[in-house]
Amino acid sequence: MAGADGRTSFGTSGRTAAVSRETAAEAEARRRDEEALSADDTVDLGEVRREAGVDDVLDALERELVGLTPVKERLRELAALLVVDRVRERFGITTDRPTLHMCFTGNPGTGKTTVAQRIGELLEGLGYLRRGHVVTATRDDLVGEYVGHTAPKTKEIVGKARGGVLFVDEAYYLHRPGNERDYGGEAIEILLQAMEDHRDDLVVVLAGYADRMATFFEANPGMQSRIAHHVDFPDFSAAELVTIAEGMVAEQGLRFSSEAHEALHEYLALRREQAWFAGARSVRNALDRARMRQARRLGDGGGKVGLEDLTTLEAPDLRASRVFAGGHRSE
Repeated sequence: MAGADGRTSFGTSGRTAAVSRETAAEAEARRRDEEALSADDTVDLGEVRREAGVDDVLDALERELVGLTPVKERLRELAALLVVDRVRERFGITTDRPTLHMCFTGNPGTGKTTVAQRIGELLEGLGYLRRGHVVTATRDDLVGEYVGHTAPKTKEIVGKARGGVLFVDEAYYLHRPGNERDYGGEAIEILLQAMEDHRDDLVVVLAGYADRMATFFEANPGMQSRIAHHVDFPDFSAAELVTIAEGMVAEQGLRFSSEAHEALHEYLALRREQAWFAGARSVRNALDRARMRQARRLGDGGGKVGLEDLTTLEAPDLRASRVFAGGHRSE
């Protein structure tokens, strides 16, 4: 019977004996003993990948994200390395656990959070993380407003991320030079310590614009030295954005008419050149607006509607955007 403290108790003549869960280190040692191989043994790497769910994770990423070929290749390389390292261990070859902390650079809406989630799943399947969940944090989640406030905030977030991935978005905002009353430096020091002390139980991913992250690392060389993988996320091309939009509407049971499809191409060609464009995120916002315009158009018509009317986005639903009139920051 499981108790409230997570321990298992067994009744014996009116007495109970608590049996603690084995520690992660003990479990890892037991696993290695059970899987130990001799020099004459062979291992099917494909079977190892299947058992760990590696290909399922990579295939899911391929389905979810359009383009991003360099990013997907880096993830496949990392997965291959980790699989081989696991098999080396089974043959008794001692290998240091690879440093898995990462930096993702690129514009907003290029899939960084999605990739972080898939990396968590990948590392959990291969036994590098206990849970593989992702905790997303920004400066506001980590930095306090007064003396003594930052440490508990940062440590709380680190604690929630233990066993998984801590995704720090726009990490460069932690560093504000010249402001003596800013406590971002304290948060950075705590993160640095956690990245070292919990490297077997935590993966930290720092994300943001490439140029700002470069400046951040120059000012914080200790952080730079702990990041093993730098992954750049390229912007989506116009054609890729169209494919993303088509996938989004299909998920909602909708479609574009031929005229709407043409308007979509024109919209994205204009929108991606404007300020504050955020890739797939902006595409989703634009489609939400188009759906509202479609609903208004159908409602104002006052007549009967059929399934095709309800599931088809027409050109006016897109062309009503101020983007076509040279507007800014409008979907």
